[in-house]
Amino acid sequence: MVAKQADGSGVEIITQAAEIGYDYLELSLAHLAALPAHEFAALRQRVAGAGLPVEACNNFFPRSVRLTGAEVNWEQVREYVRFGVARAAELGVRVIVFGSSAAKNVPEGFPMVLAWQQIVRVLRLAADEAGPLGITIAIEPLNRQESNIVNSVAEGLALVRRVNRPAVRVLADYYHMAVEAEDPAILQTAGPDLRHVHFARLEGRVFPAAPEPGFIAFFNQLAAARYTGRVSVEGFSQDFYRDAVRALAVLKSLAAG
Repeated sequence: MVAKQADGSGVEIITQAAEIGYDYLELSLAHLAALPAHEFAALRQRVAGAGLPVEACNNFFPRSVRLTGAEVNWEQVREYVRFGVARAAELGVRVIVFGSSAAKNVPEGFPMVLAWQQIVRVLRLAADEAGPLGITIAIEPLNRQESNIVNSVAEGLALVRRVNRPAVRVLADYYHMAVEAEDPAILQTAGPDLRHVHFARLEGRVFPAAPEPGFIAFFNQLAAARYTGRVSVEGFSQDFYRDAVRALAVLKSLAAG
């Protein structure tokens, strides 16, 4: 389990997360890809010093790399994918999360059917780079207030089928599912295709501070789906240390049933 603040790269909480007892880090790939070589090398040293592995990255694509619409530059997409995946591999990342609403949101007036085709192409490009390195691309469905395409785990699973690559699977985010009122029973349908989980409280998208009925229902469905993978807290915090300590206790209690 890991805690990652939703606002920023997450780099600033590396030492504290290790002290609190989290299992791994989840950092923003778009931020990591933008670092000059010397700063990235310093980050690797900092991570190694903390003794906490970077097993996941979210925020795959920055806003500047368009993925849908008439302005997609496929050479730019390929170059970014190669570079970003390579940097993730250097850190030992096992899962890259594909949410990236700013990059993938469909421009007004652009045919949605063509946008879906473009996203399939992007994911196949990503799979070709990530798969041989043992990295899974986890599609993150986002709520309709943030994204106008891929808004449910059910749609994410349909996209997995269309892409048809072993390295592309789906993520379930409690916050986005709650906003969309998606039935958590879909997690059982996802089964082995579910490769990553994000978690935050619905109200305010903050770290969980105590068990709630919705949390319990969600984790019960994870158990029914036989999910034993990673769970990352991805939320806002004004006091990371305090909130991360409470969140870890909540997650441990939910995982224990």
